[in-house]
Amino acid sequence: MSSKVTITLICLLSILSTNLLAQNHSSVHLENQVYYILEQAEMRGLCSPLSGIRPYTRSAVLAKISEILAAENGKKLNAAEREILQQYADDFSAPKQGIDWMRGAYYNETSIGKNDAPLSVDIGIAADVSVSAGMYSSGDNYSGAEIWVGAHMKGDLGHNVSYNFIFEGGLMKAPRRFLGTYNTYYEGFPKEDETDSEYANRVIDILSEPLTHFPYTYQKRWDGSVYFFSKLSHFEDWPDSFAGGYNLPAELTGSFLENKVIARLGRITHEWGSMPFGSSLAFNQMARPFLGIELEFNPVSWFGFASLTGVLEYYNKEGIYVSPWTSQNAFSITMLEFRYKNYFFLDFIDAVIWPKRFDLGYISPITNNFFYQNNTGKFDNMAITINLKAQYPGLGNIWFSLFVDEMNLTSDLLTLDRQMFAMQGGAHVSLPFLSFSSLQLSYTRINPYNYTHHRNYLPWYGDNRMEKAYTNNGVSLGHYLPPNSDEILIRLKTMPINNINAHLQYQLIRHGADFGPSAVDGSNLLSELDPENRDNNLVLKRFFLQDGAYQWMNIVKVGAEWSLNGLPITLFGEAGLVVSFFTNIAEDANVTGKAHPYSVIDTEMYPKSTAFIAKFGVKVFSR
Repeated sequence: MSSKVTITLICLLSILSTNLLAQNHSSVHLENQVYYILEQAEMRGLCSPLSGIRPYTRSAVLAKISEILAAENGKKLNAAEREILQQYADDFSAPKQGIDWMRGAYYNETSIGKNDAPLSVDIGIAADVSVSAGMYSSGDNYSGAEIWVGAHMKGDLGHNVSYNFIFEGGLMKAPRRFLGTYNTYYEGFPKEDETDSEYANRVIDILSEPLTHFPYTYQKRWDGSVYFFSKLSHFEDWPDSFAGGYNLPAELTGSFLENKVIARLGRITHEWGSMPFGSSLAFNQMARPFLGIELEFNPVSWFGFASLTGVLEYYNKEGIYVSPWTSQNAFSITMLEFRYKNYFFLDFIDAVIWPKRFDLGYISPITNNFFYQNNTGKFDNMAITINLKAQYPGLGNIWFSLFVDEMNLTSDLLTLDRQMFAMQGGAHVSLPFLSFSSLQLSYTRINPYNYTHHRNYLPWYGDNRMEKAYTNNGVSLGHYLPPNSDEILIRLKTMPINNINAHLQYQLIRHGADFGPSAVDGSNLLSELDPENRDNNLVLKRFFLQDGAYQWMNIVKVGAEWSLNGLPITLFGEAGLVVSFFTNIAEDANVTGKAHPYSVIDTEMYPKSTAFIAKFGVKVFSR
């Protein structure tokens, strides 16, 4: 049965279902701190296992909070934690009728039909304003800003279906710096002069991460393009100076059998996987949203199933007409969850990037994408993920994740670029002496070319070489780190009282340079792996840190969010240091095919740098 037919049947069922209390089933935004609270409650054994499919519906969150506050579990909570949970329970309950100035919204509910099915509307406004700065040891200083105002309309259509439509308009400034150029294959690629070849090399410009934000933390909030005031008719790709944009999340969600069946048509962000929130290698909250149809089914406590298919959005690098020529992709992902009480979690995720055409196999949630491709032809980009988590309630958990983009088990796993995979392991420990507090330690490794894919001519797209990287709108659908990177992360989070949450974090991120004379192939999301002679080409061997220039980033930061009592205002801020330097090797590893010793360098192309980064802002009527 296709997902579209499933949605239709569920909408029909919603008309017939009248035995449930009215609850809102629209999703809770992934920025909401309630996800962290629920994660801590699960880790402490205060509730039954959580679904690894996020976002959760508001009704599901409210049900979990009620479970945690139940008499038996409530005895394991301190006074501050009970107050925090009660506050969130109030937030997710139905609002009072009429205008509520504390929410900046108007709510009205009525009943229709002989079974008194609820019909409600909630109309409100919100604003989110922040300023940021980056001050560098080179003497260069940068400023940035995000100013967003928006309106929402949401509510219930009967007992089982909810809607949520949001319109946001914003002004953004996120300056970057030009670093150099990069060959999508590699410098000296044999087919470099074959511009009409399916595997023609490209030389692309490389820009830094936004200079007023910590590395790999900036999340594009605008849809499609940005617009500069000097040329409003032009579709631009980035707000290096002040530019305007819009954001249009929306969803129609149905929930049935006490949230055991959830179906959604929506354009929202996701995070899939049972590991700590924000860590997913397969479908991460840092990815840009896209319109998709999804179905989640949790028939029993130990098993869950979810499937999503959507149409991805192009990255406006060369204009609204040229850029989409080679970016016409859809994305399908399926996840199986197995849980043993609150002790053991196993996820299996099957995903595919496929250039758009009518293909029931990828749309169908009952078909395995990997094996289906073997039946229809090798035109698509497949990926498989396995997550394992072991947990002892009250103490914490350990986990391991493996994302496989491409792998050849008969080849050398340690040195060949064609071994395109990512892996992550870590521990998450509950700290009982503070309210909802934890310490997370993790290591993540993203191999070269992981999340990338070489362009192909396809039978139904003629002479255009189609992009098939694991990206949406130029941003990875998986982890926030780029290919050929690793990260050591230590994070302390706490919620000492009901209106404050804070974090202290250290990261060491190392990434192969994707610019300059010592650039390392496979270090960019646009990298393309040479499909010929992959096992014997000396260029296509990898030696992390020992095959070219690598940037080392030591990042220390502290941040907090404070909701003011009695006011619809939340203040937030984050500040810290980024100490960066490069290492390089004396010889060319791409010529010898061997690892070489590396040492710290300080050159004009690969300089040492220390930066102070700060961001402060305010949310009014925050969602």
